[in-house]
Amino acid sequence: MVGMRETLVLNASFEPLATVTLRRAVVLVLQDKAVVEHAHPGLRVRAAEVDLPLPRVIRLCRYVRVPFRRRAPWSRRGVLVRDQHRCAYCGRRATTVDHVVPRSRGGGDTWLNTVASCAEDNHRKADRTPEQAGMRLLRAPFEPTPSDALLLALGAVERDGLPEWLPLPA
Repeated sequence: MVGMRETLVLNASFEPLATVTLRRAVVLVLQDKAVVEHAHPGLRVRAAEVDLPLPRVIRLCRYVRVPFRRRAPWSRRGVLVRDQHRCAYCGRRATTVDHVVPRSRGGGDTWLNTVASCAEDNHRKADRTPEQAGMRLLRAPFEPTPSDALLLALGAVERDGLPEWLPLPA
């Protein structure tokens, strides 16, 4: 779920662009540069001349060209979110990140070499590959697209498999 302090910014085409502070989101809406697509339920911003829903997702009124982003930046938090905080070995709650091929054996911090893991399985696997440790991955690691990584990081609420602010196909 998008936090109370950050707001997802969509391009005019509904493409996720970035997150901004709640204050910046309100300013963009007040300047008529963006519209509120999704708000925090029941919360509003009120001032002398202002009364608007607390923005959770805003969409820019004009399309902004964005340089092509080839890859989503890797991060431990990103791996945990990508794997939905579920251990890749047992399916329980994950709190750490495991290197499929350990760093000491040439593995690195990449999307395809890291998985979410519970501390117990991470310790049991130790400095070995899953095969050497007799462990099986429940699902293969994958590299999310930059847009997917942004949505995953925000934990966009879904309905019908789509984020709730995205218009449903006709």
